[in-house]
Amino acid sequence: MPGGRLTQQDRQQIALGLADGLAYAEIARRLDRPTSTITREVMRNGGPTGYRADLAHRATERRTHRRRPAARDAAAVPDAHGRDAAAVREYQEALITVFMTSGVPKMMARVLSCLYVTDSGGLTAAEIAQNLQVSPASVSKAVATLESLELLRREPAEGRRERYLVDNDLWYRSMIRSARDNEAFIEVARQGVGILGAGSPAAVRLESAARFLSFIHENLIRAAEQAREVLYTQPAPPPDDAAGPERG
Repeated sequence: MPGGRLTQQDRQQIALGLADGLAYAEIARRLDRPTSTITREVMRNGGPTGYRADLAHRATERRTHRRRPAARDAAAVPDAHGRDAAAVREYQEALITVFMTSGVPKMMARVLSCLYVTDSGGLTAAEIAQNLQVSPASVSKAVATLESLELLRREPAEGRRERYLVDNDLWYRSMIRSARDNEAFIEVARQGVGILGAGSPAAVRLESAARFLSFIHENLIRAAEQAREVLYTQPAPPPDDAAGPERG
């Protein structure tokens, strides 16, 4: 039924749709489901080329079985902000999907989502492993790669432990790093123009790409510098309607 859990038959239809080269939106339309549901289902179960209906169904059953005790425990501990634990878990899954569709590997996406839904924005490796129900070794490998990409940072914690954090400035640093990654291609592309012969189709193609990325690079750096202060500006508080409308 629409809005319920995906059935094994639904997953078989997803697999057939992927084999036929259908877009997620079209598969979702045929199953009367949100596109986000199909995207999340595919990305967490092998991606569009590795999705297998039977394996996806069994994996979902195992995850559901593992979550049940955690769900009961979460319900027993009231959230400081009155949040619904099930809704937070669902949102965390959606965040994982967004990271994965942007090219972040699954384990790294899970670590990032875990940190972003944490109010402090920081957890130790042991806390991340416990939250995700994975081995500390998996977390260690993921955070090392994320740190190299400037998508998280570390700071000393109690004893010899370290905390891994996501903070506002990481968005700026990651954007700058991404922009500068284009510099290598721009330089090599322009070298290719001379080697391949100016005016040749291949050289024209590379020169066009270099000019395009150079324009994007310059504007992205400028925009990131100008927008950096937004990361440190607190959003305006919601309007206070408690007093009711003014009377004339």
